[in-house]
Amino acid sequence: MTEKQKITIRKQKVVKDHTKRKMIIFGALAVGVVLTAVFAPYLVPYDPYEQDLGSALLPPGGAHLLGTDRYGRDMLSRVIMGSRSTVFSALLLVLVITGIGSTVGIICGFHGGKLDSFLMRLSDVFLAFPGMVFAIAVASVMRGGIMNAVVALACISWPKYARIARSQVLTIKSTPYMAAAKLSGSGTLQMIFKHIVPNIAGTVVVTAVLDIGTMIMEIAGLSFLGLGATPPTAEWGSMMSNGRSMLQTSPWVILAPGTTIFLTVMIFNLAGDTVRDILDPRQRGR
Repeated sequence: MTEKQKITIRKQKVVKDHTKRKMIIFGALAVGVVLTAVFAPYLVPYDPYEQDLGSALLPPGGAHLLGTDRYGRDMLSRVIMGSRSTVFSALLLVLVITGIGSTVGIICGFHGGKLDSFLMRLSDVFLAFPGMVFAIAVASVMRGGIMNAVVALACISWPKYARIARSQVLTIKSTPYMAAAKLSGSGTLQMIFKHIVPNIAGTVVVTAVLDIGTMIMEIAGLSFLGLGATPPTAEWGSMMSNGRSMLQTSPWVILAPGTTIFLTVMIFNLAGDTVRDILDPRQRGR
């Protein structure tokens, strides 16, 4: 082995070790966010919905680490409890659009024909509209609510997964091992679940993880506009909307949920980047 090859191997090992460390750190942080949402009722120091007008708009510090809002409710408790609405809604949304979009893409790519043409033209219709504008219109028609916001965002988000899955299936369908599987007598379902799904799972999973942060922002955006969670439900976007008039006088009311959204989105985006590095075939082959 030449010295150049040894240097290359050492560099590849450093890159792998660095990627593993990032996966451990950001994966742990992402899991921590989800666990916070799961156990939120047991983590809050105060009742997030109990009003105490005598303690209204207290600055951060003392008994209230993040201060209180205009009704005297503890901001830390509301931020923790708000993770349930925002994070769970984003995870549910990603799960729904991944399942629906991938299923449509697999069916279109595998069978083709008129069904493929119809479903792809339907996805083109949804992709032709500006995403958030269409979601706002749908949520407005459905008169708000966190679940209606999820439905509105699902309507505009599934075509991306359908396109990704379809393109992957079309590539896999033309491979020799798929022809061999067909000649060996494998049925449609067997070929899909044994040969297609495992080969497209990496790309779909990476896209889904990277989309979690985006969906958190979009759900919070709809709630900020009054088309998502409704008061007094603790939800980060709704909390920012309720506190926007006090940005100059009591900035912690809007900065607490805003900073939480920023940190949560950053964690999931960095976790998604790391998952992509790990599942990238070029990385695995090193």
